[in-house]
Amino acid sequence: MITFKTDRDIAKMRRAGQVVADILKLMRDLVKPGIDTLSLDAAAEELILKAGGKPAFKGYKVPWVPVPFPGTICASINNEVVHGIPSKSRVLEEGDIISIDTGASIEGFFGDAACTYAVGKISEERQRLLDLTLESLHHGVAAVKPGATLGDIGHAVESVVIPAGYGLVRDYAGHGIGHKMHEAPQVPNFGMPGSGLTVKPRMTFCVEPMVMTGGEDVESLADGWTVVTKDGSDAAHFEFSLLVTEDGVEILTPWE
Repeated sequence: MITFKTDRDIAKMRRAGQVVADILKLMRDLVKPGIDTLSLDAAAEELILKAGGKPAFKGYKVPWVPVPFPGTICASINNEVVHGIPSKSRVLEEGDIISIDTGASIEGFFGDAACTYAVGKISEERQRLLDLTLESLHHGVAAVKPGATLGDIGHAVESVVIPAGYGLVRDYAGHGIGHKMHEAPQVPNFGMPGSGLTVKPRMTFCVEPMVMTGGEDVESLADGWTVVTKDGSDAAHFEFSLLVTEDGVEILTPWE
């Protein structure tokens, strides 16, 4: 069921969203060659707890994975698309790219966002992937307004990615957010203009393109969580939590 948020709900979501945005801004400073992803995770958790919030990802359960997610962030490197598990043994190297996805709750309301970072100096190909994926997110956000459809939003993302010759993850999608981290509706990164649910004020959801330099097939590793490109190509992931306003959209996780 889609929930329409009250002013009080929105105020709490802005607080949660700002905590998430602050984490991703902090990661911008911390991501560099030689740091391990568990250290990034610890820094994110410390920030959330200091803000009076709770990590949204840590302990998250899904029916098809026997072990709850162990981290405060998802740390996905190079060909890892989403849900990479932070580890002391995963040390960033010059030229890597890392997608960091994180969420927090404040007084029972959630924020969720993601950003992909360059580790030191990266190749032109990897920089182009990051630039194009972020551009597709901006196009998706620009399509969000009352009266638009989810198909309009997905088409806006897709229209940036596919003509450029990149792959688009279709097995995972954006989602509603609010009282829970994942609510209705699903927000695919592809679609037909004019199709799907009509967007209305006070809806809150995430738009999160996941883009690959190669094919569109993905698979999960043995840990049950980490999703990788099947052909080993690089992937990038950017995400905002959004509020539909009376005349457009507000970004609830302003990490840029």
